[in-house]
Amino acid sequence: MKTLGLLRHAKSDWDDMALRDFDRGLNDRGKRGAALMGRHIREHGTPFDLLLASPAERVRLTLEATRLDIPIRWDERIYLADSGTLIDILRSLEGDPAGVLLAGHNPGLQQLIFDLVAPEAENPLLEAAAEKYPTATFAVLELAIDSWAECAPRCGKLVHLARPRDLDPELGPQKVG
Repeated sequence: MKTLGLLRHAKSDWDDMALRDFDRGLNDRGKRGAALMGRHIREHGTPFDLLLASPAERVRLTLEATRLDIPIRWDERIYLADSGTLIDILRSLEGDPAGVLLAGHNPGLQQLIFDLVAPEAENPLLEAAAEKYPTATFAVLELAIDSWAECAPRCGKLVHLARPRDLDPELGPQKVG
């Protein structure tokens, strides 16, 4: 069995519309959410041997705020990648680590969950992920594979899902009006 963690970058800063998407940072709410999720990931206790991450600025700043002590491998292919690309990246992992944390973007991360979870493994966590996979959300999947080269659709089960609003209601959806 392999363990796959997924971490979506925290809330982006849209103050400077002249910045390229790749260069956008985090707003204050994003920084708070990233720090909270980092603490949660550490306390959750799932061991990760490797962190694969998009090099986009908002992912870099999210990981900086989480203060996770996991070796990072930056991979440009993760930036705005779809599920199929993410599976290909996982299949090509060298060294066959037991646990991998993947930090990136939606909609690719959310779609990856749907693609990896087997129909017989659907559960309320998957329903919650289907409802919304907001910024700074952390998920853990158990994959019924012995090697990352075997990573394929319907090989897994979603065993943990935490959104910032689950840990701090102030980080929930902002009220309009």
